[in-house]
Amino acid sequence: MKPFFSSLFLLLAIVTVNSQSKLPYYEVPHAAVEYTAGAVVSRMVDGLGFRYYWATEGLVKKDLVFKPNKESRTTLETVDHILSLSQVILNATLSKKNGEKQPKMTFAEKRKKTLENLKQASDILKTSKDLSQYKIIFGKKEFPFWNAINGPIADATWHVGQIVSFRRSSGNPLPKGIQFLTGTVKK
Repeated sequence: MKPFFSSLFLLLAIVTVNSQSKLPYYEVPHAAVEYTAGAVVSRMVDGLGFRYYWATEGLVKKDLVFKPNKESRTTLETVDHILSLSQVILNATLSKKNGEKQPKMTFAEKRKKTLENLKQASDILKTSKDLSQYKIIFGKKEFPFWNAINGPIADATWHVGQIVSFRRSSGNPLPKGIQFLTGTVKK
């Protein structure tokens, strides 16, 4: 009887740890019921998060150090850039200045932080009634939220495409079954 309870306890511990470490954007969250400005921008961020999740899922060291030529960033440097862009997006929704230095992180930690930043920003935007309250702040300079759309959101989406291209070039294409139109994964 004791081995049974030990096995059961171990199984419950594994399931608990696994559910706690589940990252956002395995699939795109359900869409908002109403089309509002905040809900639309939230959905753009969700699309970015979903694409980033799958662009970075299963990357290994050989992928992270890959760069197509000597003038390009490596995949890991591109991940770093997207992390900083995700922070700018989140900071805009929190009315927080940019420029805070990120602590040293592993690739897995950077990936998790980026996904969490995007999810938090999306959640704030989804219920927002007035996007004009959000500003991108660099020092004493402030930019209206419009600049978040054509700036860090569009830029991060662009760089996610680079990661997809880089991983193909390093011999590790995207996993099969990802449905970008619906934001789901075919099982």
